Amino acid sequence: MRVHEEVSEALAAGRPVVALESTIISHGLPRPRNLDVAREIEAAVRTAGAVPATIALVGGEVRIGLDDAALEAIASSQEVVKCGVRDLAPAAARGAHGATTVAATSYLAVRAGIGTFATGGLGGVHREARETWDESADLGTLASTPVTVVCAGVKSILDVGATLERLETLNVTVLGYGTDAFPGFYLSDSGFPAPWRVDSPEEAAAVVRSRAGLGGDAAIVVANPLPEDEQLDPALHARVLEDGLAAAERAGATGKDATPFLLDFFHRETGGASLEVNIRIVLRNAELAARIAAAAA
Repeated sequence: MRVHEEVSEALAAGRPVVALESTIISHGLPRPRNLDVAREIEAAVRTAGAVPATIALVGGEVRIGLDDAALEAIASSQEVVKCGVRDLAPAAARGAHGATTVAATSYLAVRAGIGTFATGGLGGVHREARETWDESADLGTLASTPVTVVCAGVKSILDVGATLERLETLNVTVLGYGTDAFPGFYLSDSGFPAPWRVDSPEEAAAVVRSRAGLGGDAAIVVANPLPEDEQLDPALHARVLEDGLAAAERAGATGKDATPFLLDFFHRETGGASLEVNIRIVLRNAELAARIAAAAA
């Protein structure tokens, strides 16, 4: 595992660092815009007072913080493997490029000494899980990884209610940021309540310190909603989601292939509107994560 010099120096000095996933770069955004957005996300972290640490495998080596050449490789290569925790060892052994999911980013960030992580939306329980047992590995990893994840809730293509139930069972703390409602990724409100609420980075940081003092091993999820006037139109969302789920079933897109398929379907069917919402989500979360990391440092 190679830690970028800037990240290493910041950690040694006790300055705030925010981990960033790389799956959104390689699998979540269209080329070539994905590279520009990746740089924008890192810039948002810097502007808010923290050091960004985008995490990925480059030529089989785990990198904690990417230089521009590595970032470009992850954004432009057609051979980037989507890596959960279970995939890290075989991808590293084969010398592959690998983009880390929420689970793998959280796992590697904590191993490197980084406690705050910004992403778009969490994985969770899939809608057909009663028959398929399809559940994102994000949940199991968050149950045993003391990281603070800033997100826009659970991806709205999933079973949000069942995911919240699983997070409760796994003892993962869920905080609504400035809201009593749990956000729904593209939507400001998923229709489910947030178990707890905080209204400032300082309040979130106080929860982080309390977890450390109590010896907690599970993650803290800070669910940061989009303002209502920036969310995807709810009626459009409902229609495209119904059509997308049917299309995914016809295409046999299941497991880890389901989310990229549905996100791409949303992008096409909303005329790019969902992509713009997705980018706003990640930039807002990167900024908030940096502010929480600074308050907790």
